[in-house]
Amino acid sequence: MATDTDWKLTRTFNSTSGDVRWDRLGQPGRPPVVLLHGTPFSSYVWRAVARSLTRHHQVFVWDMPGYGTSEKAPGQDVSLAAQGRIFTELLSHWGLAEPLVVAHDFGGAVALRAHLLHGARYRALAVVDPVALAPWGSPSFRLLGEHSHVFEQLPPPLHRALVREYVGSASSPGLHPAVLDRLVEPWLDGPGQAAFYRQIAQADQRHTDEIQGRYSEIGLPVLVCWGEDDTWIPVAKGRELAALIPGARFEPIAGAGHLVQEDAPAELTAALIAFLQQQL
Repeated sequence: MATDTDWKLTRTFNSTSGDVRWDRLGQPGRPPVVLLHGTPFSSYVWRAVARSLTRHHQVFVWDMPGYGTSEKAPGQDVSLAAQGRIFTELLSHWGLAEPLVVAHDFGGAVALRAHLLHGARYRALAVVDPVALAPWGSPSFRLLGEHSHVFEQLPPPLHRALVREYVGSASSPGLHPAVLDRLVEPWLDGPGQAAFYRQIAQADQRHTDEIQGRYSEIGLPVLVCWGEDDTWIPVAKGRELAALIPGARFEPIAGAGHLVQEDAPAELTAALIAFLQQQL
């Protein structure tokens, strides 16, 4: 399994919620695809898919404010509402009028909010185990959010153990140790520890409640991919979401948990390439 320790974002965009690190891969002029990560992850989870897509596309990747290598700061707005606005800002900054969009988890809600509330236009949208339908948030997720001020003060070894266990639970077969190390690394220093609990504390279901009733308005090609063994958001939610979006296609992925990119990268990449090629 490729761990790609050299995965780096080399460009910076100054957003209204802090500096955003981003990059683009592939040749200019090819149809653009934008990849959105989930929480508590970063663009790193897309590394294999992104490089595969460069055969036919120019691929844009970014770490949301408060995540990965982007800015993490006290008082920072990292809510779904903020991320939807920032994604709209980024599309304008990149000059992408109607890109293809692929979004995982929390990033799915960001892409949906940008489209339905901020007028962001896409040629097509693929969502992978997205946060989109109420109710969401496990009991442990809610506990962390409600008591974030307490967990922020955990001694570093305890915090590290908690984050490793939490992130690891997103995989069904289990993560490669080097991949797990890379996924938890942004959350382990002082600013990262505070940011980890900040993003959970600001995760508010009302931000999907605001758009859930409007999924029937989506008039573009949509693919809904879902890991059949997802214990964070059950696969039934994927079927429910696909049924709410006119013409959406549902693609279950066997043997994969919530982090489909890590559990079944070949299967996910094949499904995405087939869908994206249909839009060209």
